[in-house]
Amino acid sequence: MSLPQNAFKRALHEGTPQFGLWAALADAYVTELLATAGFDWLLIDNEHAPNDLRSTLAQLQAVAAYTSHPVVRPVRSDSALIKQLLDIGAQTLLLPMIDTADQAADAVAATRYPPQGIRGVGSALARASRWNRIPDYLNRAADELCVLVQVETVEGMNNLPAIAAIDGVDGVFFGPADLSASMGLLGKPGDASVREAIRGGIESVRRAGKAAGVLAPDRAIAEEYLAAGATFVAVGTDTGLLSRAAADLAASYKNAAGSHVTERGGY
Repeated sequence: MSLPQNAFKRALHEGTPQFGLWAALADAYVTELLATAGFDWLLIDNEHAPNDLRSTLAQLQAVAAYTSHPVVRPVRSDSALIKQLLDIGAQTLLLPMIDTADQAADAVAATRYPPQGIRGVGSALARASRWNRIPDYLNRAADELCVLVQVETVEGMNNLPAIAAIDGVDGVFFGPADLSASMGLLGKPGDASVREAIRGGIESVRRAGKAAGVLAPDRAIAEEYLAAGATFVAVGTDTGLLSRAAADLAASYKNAAGSHVTERGGY
């Protein structure tokens, strides 16, 4: 039995754009459906969606047969949480609220076994090693792990060059919603000054030789960030797609019914 390859990590290192979708509905059936849609990656969110370890495991299992790569975001960058997510088989993590180089270094250390890091050794109990059926898993696991750190505050942006320089950080992801709030522009992630800051951040990350990513459901803004050098871009959310499609469908029938009433002069 061989160690699963992380094609997403390789694509980032090669600079191949990767288009993703946020999976926030916290259901394996939904996430499997999304995995058939053709996105390069799916973000299984534990920070702002009602996921837990069991629901995350179910989604990892559900998408394993498809080419869409699962990226998991824990509720915080915490060594104990990271250990659990790696053991259930997550190979790419998006770690939120990284403000300093020390925090980024701690995040990387949590994904490495000693002596390179502090990941607890429990591979005999873990899906990640296929319960120790993958030869030499302990020494090879880090080769297929992808560590993405999320910078989403003014402090983080000020420390961005040092964060991106940390060995083992594969990419930096910008969170426009929290960044806009940190900049005093709560609820305005598309503000021109926020976009300018993110474009500058993308340039800084790429200059460090790392991949840059961002959440950009607005197509024009997504293309702006891609032109600036972003490599992995989340272009939508499952909640947003479902909400808009449902509202549009309901409105189309209600509007049609209203026009029928007008044509007939009422019922």
